[in-house]
Order: sequence, then C-alpha cells, then structure tokens
Amino acid sequence: MASFKDLEDNLKSFIVQEQSDAHNVRNLMTAKYNNIKIWMDLGRYEQPHFFVRISISEAVFSLNDCTKINGGLGFEERLVLKWFSRMGIKEKLTALWMYAEKNKKG
Repeated sequence: MASFKDLEDNLKSFIVQEQSDAHNVRNLMTAKYNNIKIWMDLGRYEQPHFFVRISISEAVFSLNDCTKINGGLGFEERLVLKWFSRMGIKEKLTALWMYAEKNKKG
C-alpha cells in the first residue's frame, strides 16, 4: 500500500513536470512544492476525502470524483485534478481511506 509520503512525492514530481513544459519555466519556483502535504481527517467530513496543502493554500477533495469540498489551491488546483485522474492515484487514496476507517473502528 502506498503511503501519504509516496503520494506527496508523486504529486510534487507531477506538478513540477507539468510546469516544466510551460512558457514561464524560468520563473518556476520548485521549492514551493517541497512541503506538499496530503492527509485525511475522518472526523471532519463523513464522505471519503483527502486534503492537499501546497504552501499556504489548502483544499479538500472528494475521493469519488475529486470534486472540491472546501478550500482552494489557486492555479495548482487544476494540476491536482489532473494528477488525481492518473492511473492508480484514486485507488491508492481509497486504500489509505479504507485503512484509516478500519483502524478507527478498532
């Protein structure tokens, strides 16, 4: 099973690679993505979800279809949506959710 750290590293690589093709590659601040954080809080929202924090921005997304539940990430939001649609990402996040639920109920 993938860990949150694995997914964070994967998202960072994806965002940096997606932006490296952009016209403003000279202005790309990759250090901004060094502290990407992904987590889940089963007590906060009942529906399966995951949080993403990039720099000082934070958003919550549904695990079903990656619709935004709360917050905002600015222009990186579209990159998170694109990352979520990659093969295996939804499944890895769902496995983490199921593991957390199983351990919550004891």
